[in-house]
Amino acid sequence: MVLPHFRKWNNSPPVTRKQSLNNRQRKILVVRPDRIGDVVLSTPVYHTLKDSFPGSFIGALVSPGTRPLLEMNPHVDLILTDSSTQHDFWEKVREIRSHKFDTALLLMPTQRHAYMMFLAGIPQRVGVGHILYEILTMMKGVSRRNYIPLRHESDYMLDLARKIGATAVWTRPEVFLSPDEKETAREYLRSKGITSDGKIVGIHPGSGHSAPNWTIDRYVELANRLVDSGMQVVITGDRMEYDLAAAFGRNGNPDLKNTIGELSLRQLAAVISRLDLFISGSTGPMHIAAALGIKTVSMFCPLTACSPKLWGPLGNSATVISPDELFCKTKCPGDPHICTFGTCDEGITVESILASQREVIVS
Repeated sequence: MVLPHFRKWNNSPPVTRKQSLNNRQRKILVVRPDRIGDVVLSTPVYHTLKDSFPGSFIGALVSPGTRPLLEMNPHVDLILTDSSTQHDFWEKVREIRSHKFDTALLLMPTQRHAYMMFLAGIPQRVGVGHILYEILTMMKGVSRRNYIPLRHESDYMLDLARKIGATAVWTRPEVFLSPDEKETAREYLRSKGITSDGKIVGIHPGSGHSAPNWTIDRYVELANRLVDSGMQVVITGDRMEYDLAAAFGRNGNPDLKNTIGELSLRQLAAVISRLDLFISGSTGPMHIAAALGIKTVSMFCPLTACSPKLWGPLGNSATVISPDELFCKTKCPGDPHICTFGTCDEGITVESILASQREVIVS
């Protein structure tokens, strides 16, 4: 721990607030209490802060469900949890105040957390934009300038670190696993009949309806054809997606290895780390795969709000598949949350994913 710097009494000019923050241990809280992908994409902020402010103490405020993503991260000294559905507002304020943070970076502010940081007495608070509750809490804002030019969400988050003087910018997302976790995942896959003798492809059919995605029957067809081609195929998903597991049970090849509902978040990450390729829509586990350096083939909508320029995988060998321009012009439902990338031989087809898989798996 770096001790605070105490100036000797002399005739030097008085130290300004900015100089004082730079000369003592910085205590910075990074706030992003939402989804898996958002938290993975925020990890370059922690690395950047640690490299830019040597000896700093970096805290994270995330949702309880995403906390495991930051465990073992060497750039995070403290993990706090909160969510907008919790009611212990003042208890959280007191907890945050007890750590005496001098700066809070609200990577995607909410009214709850804007007031929480204000009432916790954190003197320097930086958010995104100029929403009324940010103005009322006297928060500094970083504009995204209407997403023009369009950049990656991770880079937008790094703007807040740049705002407080961070210069050693790290751009690759990171998820850290122990050797024991990786070995346990290897043993788990072996118990499923998956060995290191052949290529292992992961398919994640769920998306939480946060982005366009295939219907389950197309994922089943893809999985069956991959098995028929000699691939070892692992199906992943959380415990809320048993309907997807049932679809694979009814129509999937008996050689498919279904793990839906069996793994914690860190166990899922460890299993992903053993894959040769991860196939999915735009979803949080895709970002975990990218952060672990696993090759991905991902389906994306070209609309700005869903664009791979904004939400694509970072830090790995990534192939992005989008529908062609004619399909989007003539078949787009107008709501990306209900788009299924077409049916039968239109949009993103099973053949197009298989072709991309063959190209990626041998590279």
